[in-house]
Amino acid sequence: MRNEKPNPHYSLLNTHSSFVCRIALEAFRNYDHLTLEIAPAPVVLVGENGAGKTSLLEALSLLNPGRGLRSATLSELQNRFIAARSWAVSAMAEGRQGQVQIGIGGDPEAPREKRVLRIDGKTGRAASTLLDHLSILWLTPEMDRLLSESASERRRFMDRLVFTLQPDHRARVSRYEEAMRSRLRILREGPYDDTWLKTLENSMAQEAVAIAATRKDWAERLTRHLPENPAPFPPLHVHVEGFAESLMISKPAVEAEDLLRAKWKESRDSDAGAGITEYGPHRTDLRIFHGGSGLAAGLCSAGEQKTLLIGLVLAQARLLAGLQGSTPLLLLDDITAHLDEARREALGAHILELGAQAWLSGTDAGFFDAFRGGAQFFHLDHGQTRIMAA
Repeated sequence: MRNEKPNPHYSLLNTHSSFVCRIALEAFRNYDHLTLEIAPAPVVLVGENGAGKTSLLEALSLLNPGRGLRSATLSELQNRFIAARSWAVSAMAEGRQGQVQIGIGGDPEAPREKRVLRIDGKTGRAASTLLDHLSILWLTPEMDRLLSESASERRRFMDRLVFTLQPDHRARVSRYEEAMRSRLRILREGPYDDTWLKTLENSMAQEAVAIAATRKDWAERLTRHLPENPAPFPPLHVHVEGFAESLMISKPAVEAEDLLRAKWKESRDSDAGAGITEYGPHRTDLRIFHGGSGLAAGLCSAGEQKTLLIGLVLAQARLLAGLQGSTPLLLLDDITAHLDEARREALGAHILELGAQAWLSGTDAGFFDAFRGGAQFFHLDHGQTRIMAA
């Protein structure tokens, strides 16, 4: 199915607009088969709950490294009513390096869950190479309480945003966490080899300082774009709060590493007794504040929290566009919930001005009137799709 809608390939930011021009699903979630051909413009998906809107957005989110916007296992992606063929997602996109064909699917012959990735027909590519072509940001209803829930959720959210700018960040976090788990296991099992612990703590210190520096750099860059958020979205401030990050404010990297090593050596007994590593970037929090009231985001109303989160993602989109020369894809699931008419109009105008291909979903087409004339509208009904008048 094709929906023709003229739209310039370049945004008002003088950056290239990345977009998906074709998406095909096979045996994916509640879809048997779906093929959509899309123009380089925002896409609005309308349908009842359970119609397949989020599943389509999830398929798009798999075009970046990771487990997608639902953090699903590979087996959960398989249409449970179709056993004859494995799930697959295929997309043709215009990315930072030009047109690219991306194919992702499950490997039914693998002894355990394994994702198969093909880029321009070639297999064996690392998932991180997807970021050479597309950057993708998303917001889902499950994230609405992100700002008032645990620090671990905000930290994962922050690291995913950092990862879109610095692909090596994800590997650093993984190496740090692996060394941290090994250290804690040795401490709890005891007696331990001091030399081996020093080796692990040295590795942790090196990765921790790199992680903290990258997070701080991201926050400083993002802060420069926050004032550009459209009214009536509230102003906001971000702060990366953690022991490792605090060291980087006044200490050079080498000294920060030394201080971390000393702290971990000092806390070996207490860490062993508590069963946790008390200090390190794994305990960092992303603090967000309402710029008008000064309140911590977690103390704001549900509606204010959502507008702050949207503002953060819009700023990240502008940051990516400026640094990478290409706008990211935006996947905004049920985005109009808690937004009044003024904010819906401001969101629509800003996305159209940004030139990003945003995929937005909701149950009421009327909530997307700001996109009329500038977006493609599709009605989804349990795996079936039809074009709506824009």
